[in-house]
Amino acid sequence: MCDTQILRKNKVTYFAKNSDREPNEMQLVVRIPPTENDNSPTVKTTYLEIPQTKKRFGVLLSKPSWTWGAEMGVNDQGVVIGNQALFTKVQEKQVGLIGLDLLRLGLERGSNAEEAKFVIIELLEKYGQGGICGYNDKTFSYDTSYIIADKNSAWVLETANRHWVAKKVDNFAAISNCITIGSDFDEQSKGLQDFARQQGLYTSGEFHFNQVFSSWFLTYFSKAKERFQTSCALLNNLANLPTLEVKNLIDNLRTHTSSNTGHFSRHNGDICMHACGFVRRSQTCGSMVLELKENSINCFFTGTSAPCLSIFKPANFNYNINFEVISQASDNLALWQKHELIHRYFLFNKDARREFLESRNKVESEMLEIIQQPILQDKDLERANKAISDWQKYWYQWVSEKHLSYPISLYGNFWKKLDYKILASSKA
Repeated sequence: MCDTQILRKNKVTYFAKNSDREPNEMQLVVRIPPTENDNSPTVKTTYLEIPQTKKRFGVLLSKPSWTWGAEMGVNDQGVVIGNQALFTKVQEKQVGLIGLDLLRLGLERGSNAEEAKFVIIELLEKYGQGGICGYNDKTFSYDTSYIIADKNSAWVLETANRHWVAKKVDNFAAISNCITIGSDFDEQSKGLQDFARQQGLYTSGEFHFNQVFSSWFLTYFSKAKERFQTSCALLNNLANLPTLEVKNLIDNLRTHTSSNTGHFSRHNGDICMHACGFVRRSQTCGSMVLELKENSINCFFTGTSAPCLSIFKPANFNYNINFEVISQASDNLALWQKHELIHRYFLFNKDARREFLESRNKVESEMLEIIQQPILQDKDLERANKAISDWQKYWYQWVSEKHLSYPISLYGNFWKKLDYKILASSKA
């Protein structure tokens, strides 16, 4: 389960996304440099090998460690994309490009939002989308929706099988794990209505993409429509503010619909998702916020799970800076794994959580103040990155010295029964 938000105001594009996946599914932030003249004939995506392109743009991606593609990312041309799982009545059974692969391909090959959209559509129609999308759940698969944006435009693209509709974004938009486009699309795939007729899903009259293709079961139990409505309400509030800050979007991603501070009380209607058992299987495993101005890209990732218990960290295409959040090839232990000690400790230790969050908010505010200076130099980036890194190291060390014990409860037992490999390796 996931939620993606886009807002364009005062000639600035703001993007935010939570990537909700299985609780122990490590999500890495990687930076891949551009390529000008690659002679490789093909590229191996998660499941398919397809023709490679000679030229590719540099990308910053937040991706599950086991997939080729990504949940969200931005390229060095200022194109940003986030995707969502959609549950439709017409999923292909054969293996194709999964939605995460299509997202990365759109970023690597698209110089603007229109071009990235075209790349995704062309590859979707040619190769289809299909294949296992779960980490441990090898039955989980889905179709996909996307928000695709640059400094000048933004689109919502929603798919069912090899067909699609697209809608241009005026001020703001959100997508969740439900089809949001009805009859109000601006573009559509060729033969869309004929395909729906062949499937026995449509006869005549006004064509509503969501009504025709949406599968109700997972859409309903994931509370996707509730999260979509929450995102739209949050964005509408921000759209009415005279000015916006990155912090506003960060706060959106930390939203819980209940005022109760106990994480057991959370549910599938939360933007910040906390896993708990069979009916709440997803956990926010990575988050991203982006501020795209005329001549700059300010990008922030958690690189860790649970944004309400994480700190957002800067990253960009300055290859002189090894940002804390970016996973290095030589890393023996990823940031995501280390933070799981912190995340799981503060899930169950409410008394200590207040001091932890106060320190997080202070350092995060200091980092944002540095990053958003009119003229940003390498030394400023290094200072902002160091403040975040020092904070992360301090709390990792602090929690490492504590005893992690799970309460005797359904919620405690759920986390206790999770695979201990991550926690064991984080202490190595």
